[in-house]
Amino acid sequence: MAENSILCSVSSLILSIFILFCCLFGHCNSVEQLGGYDTFTISSFKYPETQIRPFDMRYIRVDLPPWFSSMSIALKSSVNLDIKSAKKVPKSVLPMICFRDGSLPLPDVSSTSLEVALSNRSFDGIQVLQNMEQCYPVPRNMTMKLTNEQISARVLYFGLFNGVGPTRTQSKMIVRNRAYSFTANISVEGCTTSTMQGQYCNQTIDLLSCARSGNSSGNGSVSGFFNQSMVLCRNNFETSCHGDGEMKIYSLEILRITESLTISVQNLRLRPLDSIGNSSRIYLMCFARYGAMPLATLHDYSGDLNQSPLVIRFPKVGQWYISILALHLAKEIGGALSNVSKVCYSLEVQELECPLGKAGPNCSSERYMLQTVLRKYSTPFESYYLPDGGDVISDALNFHLEPLLSNYSVGGLDTWTYFLLDVPRGAAGGNLHVRLMSDRKMNYEIYARNGGLPSLINWDYYYVNKTSSSGDSVFFVLYNSSDEKVDFYILYVKEGIWNIALRHLNSTGDISDGQTTMSISLERCPKRCSYHGSCKSALDTSGLTLYSFCACDRNHGGFDCSIEIVSHQGHIWQSIALIASNAVAVFPAFWALRQKAFAEWVVYTVSGISSGLYHACDVGTWCVLSFGVLQFMDFWLSFMAVVSTFIYLTTIDEVFKRAIHTAVAILTALMAITKATRSSNIILVMGIGAFGLLLGWLIEFSTKYRSLSCSMGLCLNRLERWPSREWLQNLVNTVMKRFRWGFVLAGFIALAMAAISWNLESSQSYWIWHSVWHVAIYSSSFFFLCSKVITINSGNRTPTDANYQLTQQDSLSQGA
Repeated sequence: MAENSILCSVSSLILSIFILFCCLFGHCNSVEQLGGYDTFTISSFKYPETQIRPFDMRYIRVDLPPWFSSMSIALKSSVNLDIKSAKKVPKSVLPMICFRDGSLPLPDVSSTSLEVALSNRSFDGIQVLQNMEQCYPVPRNMTMKLTNEQISARVLYFGLFNGVGPTRTQSKMIVRNRAYSFTANISVEGCTTSTMQGQYCNQTIDLLSCARSGNSSGNGSVSGFFNQSMVLCRNNFETSCHGDGEMKIYSLEILRITESLTISVQNLRLRPLDSIGNSSRIYLMCFARYGAMPLATLHDYSGDLNQSPLVIRFPKVGQWYISILALHLAKEIGGALSNVSKVCYSLEVQELECPLGKAGPNCSSERYMLQTVLRKYSTPFESYYLPDGGDVISDALNFHLEPLLSNYSVGGLDTWTYFLLDVPRGAAGGNLHVRLMSDRKMNYEIYARNGGLPSLINWDYYYVNKTSSSGDSVFFVLYNSSDEKVDFYILYVKEGIWNIALRHLNSTGDISDGQTTMSISLERCPKRCSYHGSCKSALDTSGLTLYSFCACDRNHGGFDCSIEIVSHQGHIWQSIALIASNAVAVFPAFWALRQKAFAEWVVYTVSGISSGLYHACDVGTWCVLSFGVLQFMDFWLSFMAVVSTFIYLTTIDEVFKRAIHTAVAILTALMAITKATRSSNIILVMGIGAFGLLLGWLIEFSTKYRSLSCSMGLCLNRLERWPSREWLQNLVNTVMKRFRWGFVLAGFIALAMAAISWNLESSQSYWIWHSVWHVAIYSSSFFFLCSKVITINSGNRTPTDANYQLTQQDSLSQGA
């Protein structure tokens, strides 16, 4: 019995272990099976409601690591525009959203992408962002998902603008355009394993294993050879097999500057082996792409490996993806190879690297890694780039070029010299400035490229001469170039390694007969805003990138303040109109002085003077004080002048006027210091003035008829003598006699003209209508001042009324 129980216990234990093992094994298999399809959230940001004022912008940065699978953007805004109405809205006030890969978009420079976007509002073309920016009108609701098959794994920026064009950076006194707000949710999903990628992480990626295979020699010069190192990469298995139409994807990472990348296949064969053995009739298509999944419809390089290897000259540093697609031509046309089910091959990738300090064809050119030299007392990321240990000029800004040039030429035609520099993370809002200066005519061509060595066929920006350069590019700006000088900017330069190559033509001649200096620097604003504005800096909404922009003066605009919006003659006329129109303030000031209303005289006089000084500073003529102080004084005294006109129309004592003036001064000062230019201030000032006028009349009425607060019998006697209808009629007659109604009508007409001119003001016509505003508002004050009738109180004064009451008391006493 005991033996049976022991056997049963042992059997139960074995069965339990077996069931547990099966469960664990099944669970592991399920995890392994589903793990490739799983994604996890790499990052998720929620941007709260943010308001974008007219002519303002916001930038948002999204980091996309190599293992990301998709990025989702959900945007909500207060903009309500369809595609038809968006075409009718001027670009200067149109809300825009722009995308760019690697750096910040700048739609003010070119409108090419904007015109394309207005014709097609679809976001399907977002995958070409590595070459340009794309802009669209801001939608009310936008939900967009981009996969690693559409965009590369780098950094994506998108900017929100409230109006684009040259006038966006122009200084404006008053802006009437509308603001809009937006909220955004951005999330980035990634794959749990590095060997699985795609939108749903269901695409297997084979990692190529690389090893250095030694050095090779190439003909470098007459005197010797330059050694080249070879890195050989293969798939982990000896052969790869896949069927017709099936695609296999491989990946490798290039860590150093590489001269060439050669993709080839070895041991190509068919399985099962066909009776003919003709594998030449098979297309083995190869698609290569930098930083993103290659597709047959979207790739950087392609070729048939069955015919020849695919050679990529000067590939970029970073992650590369290679896809192989087999197409059986014989099977498609019904040939003898219809029984072929798989194609097998061995993939081989060769990286050719040059030794340190060498680059170019056959590693025959010089290559220099430039050292970053930070500027003293400057904002972050402002720096110069100088060769380490090279011939540097004493001011540490430029370096001599001739001692660094390559002295080797291919066929005696030209030589290449390469300069490498690093733009640090977060500095994408800076501008790369490249200058060459020589005492003779230069024979240099300049090519710049991000991530890899430039060449005649591979470059991001280039300069050959004044008529041949990347001038049509949005982010390339050429300044003051001649035969002896080259000066250009790369705007909002991308982060990472930049390669600048100099192609020296006709190098067989003597290069020592002239002297050329070169300067490479990372600067905030190009050309110091052309000395027509100030350079400002700000952080993007995520706080990861510092960018700079120009705030131009009233006469210039554009990203660098180089566009003249107002001519010199126009500037003179605007200055005269805005300043001289304040001379109309002399009329209400003179009338107030004549009537000995000294408080009003001071307000009108100082208001006209401060407004003239403020506009003289605003148009750039002369600033006697800071702009903020002059703006406060102008608006505050203008508010005070309007309210003082209303208070003047009352006939209350000076004691009450001083009290009302003090209260009004406090209120208008608060309005002028907080959002002085808002249109609602006009309504508030008019309301305060009307309330002051009503309050003055109430004080006057209560003071004049103070005797009504007597005994009840006398009050009843007074009410019997003055019936209500007669009292109202007397009040109307008093009001009618108080004003000259012709001047009142003229005052209201001038006030209506001022309101109309205020409503018609815009950024372009501001100087016209605001000058009309000055004339109309001071004229209305003058007419209202003239409308008041100055009367001398006689029989209605309180002492006379008091004597009448005493006489009435004497008669009553005699009757008694």
